[in-house]
Amino acid sequence: MRKAASGAPRTVLATDLDGTFLGGSVAQRDTLYDWIAQRRDEIVLIFVSGRGIEFMRGLADELPVQPDHLVGDVGTSVACGPAYEPLPHLEQWLDASWPADAHARIGATMQQHPGLSEQPIVGGRRRSYYFRDHAYATAARHDVQQLGFDVLISDNLYFDVLPRGVQKGPTLLRTLQALNLPAHRTLVAGDTLNDLSMFDTGLAGVAVGNREAALDAAIQQHGNVYRSPHPGAAGVLDALQRFHRTEDSHGFITGHRLSQATL
Repeated sequence: MRKAASGAPRTVLATDLDGTFLGGSVAQRDTLYDWIAQRRDEIVLIFVSGRGIEFMRGLADELPVQPDHLVGDVGTSVACGPAYEPLPHLEQWLDASWPADAHARIGATMQQHPGLSEQPIVGGRRRSYYFRDHAYATAARHDVQQLGFDVLISDNLYFDVLPRGVQKGPTLLRTLQALNLPAHRTLVAGDTLNDLSMFDTGLAGVAVGNREAALDAAIQQHGNVYRSPHPGAAGVLDALQRFHRTEDSHGFITGHRLSQATL
């Protein structure tokens, strides 16, 4: 693996945005962004979000540190490099997983579930909705899964219909492989159930302190995930500083994994 100018191995930070990289106070965000900026040649920064590629492009222009690569739309779109361009073979994989009639079939099924409302602006290969009553979401999930798609329910609000087998985690792994970035030097960060698939990859991870209760329950047995007590950007920095110091991908967790009783 190429090393930074200091001779240290580079770290890949693959982070969710809302509530995670963009979470916490202004001071906490500034501290994280300054820490990365001071070591910019040592950090590969990947945004992995439910947000769309165009949103993340705009965000990149506003932040003091810019991402190197983008995984958007809950893992159903990817844009890489300085120009944020798609990777052809990843595009082929994503297109193959999303039939031409997917939108129409999902839309017809969801008409039978008026308790959910469609999100107005959504990109990638997905259809996304809001819900308020979990019982309505559960019923809709059953019908959509019968069509051959996956459903991701998160943050007690979001209902995403995704290609079977496509979420943040699987797409991130394929992106790392395509870019020849090492999994053992990758730290993933998130705060809701739509980040669970990243933690399920086995990559070293941090669930920030403001994490969704359902995510916290889901990662109880994940030995690869550090449950930080710090919110948002402060939680990311908490783990990133430890991870960046060690050659062992999970060494930063040893002795620091928090029990539920600690929180």
